[in-house]
Amino acid sequence: MESASLALFAVGSILLALGFAAHVGHSVLLANGRRALALAVARQEPAFAGAVSGSFVTARAAATEASAASISGASSPLSGAALWTTVAATLVIGASLLLRAIVVQRGPWGNLFEFSVAFGFSIVVGYLVLGRRFPIRSIGFIPVGVAFALILYASSLPSPIEPLVPALQNAPLLTIHVGLAVISYGIFATSFAAGIGYLIQGTGDRFAWLPGHRVLDALAYRAVVIGFPIFATMIILGSWWAAIAWSRYWGWDPKETAALVTWLTYAIYLHARNQRSWAGRPAALLLVIGFVMVLVTYSGSLWFSGLHAYSGL
Repeated sequence: MESASLALFAVGSILLALGFAAHVGHSVLLANGRRALALAVARQEPAFAGAVSGSFVTARAAATEASAASISGASSPLSGAALWTTVAATLVIGASLLLRAIVVQRGPWGNLFEFSVAFGFSIVVGYLVLGRRFPIRSIGFIPVGVAFALILYASSLPSPIEPLVPALQNAPLLTIHVGLAVISYGIFATSFAAGIGYLIQGTGDRFAWLPGHRVLDALAYRAVVIGFPIFATMIILGSWWAAIAWSRYWGWDPKETAALVTWLTYAIYLHARNQRSWAGRPAALLLVIGFVMVLVTYSGSLWFSGLHAYSGL
């Protein structure tokens, strides 16, 4: 069953690579289509347009707006392929994680290989779920690209199943504590994509092929509102587990410190978004900083010695 899990992981990796490529192609087609529309409108606009008014100008403006809206939506020759290859990759990678969980009799994130795969899986799940509520396929290449990078990194790590060190041999807490980290990290990745999109788009909605800044702001806020309490619960359970494993609730371990800074960053974002002086671009910058801290929390044990260095976690 372990070999079957690895085989599914390999297939899922290929499908995710195709999904990422399709998302990139989809966004490029949307961007090029928008430029083509702008050129076409400029060429077809009559010289006397500035001197006329009434129904002609109103109808022309409405037609132009409708054309732009169709391009800024989720339709392109690659939009279907981008969605369904990503869905297929998610299902296959999810199946590989399920098989591994059955083998190890715990959550399949007891070492860095397993955690990296689960992290990538949670990112695409978060993107697909939030994508049902918000028209964000044009920025889908960002979360899918991050997920693909994690899967690619996971493929370079040792994958054999080995016994865990004594401190990690608590299957219920390992499953729940690290599982909550996986879920919150994946949701924060979509808020990161929205933050990047907002910084590029600006309040003037510079690019018609991207979601509007209001959509991106609403998406980011919804993602953080969902992910923040999950992340906070993960920290609380982690403190409880630390008391069991290491006889202290908090020891300023590098990973603990990075998690606390990450939590504070998203807490500041939730407060700042509702302040006039911080709303918009400053709040979007906090989303980028927050996800950078998520990546530091994920990989901190690789760079700093600490108790969380067990199994690379």
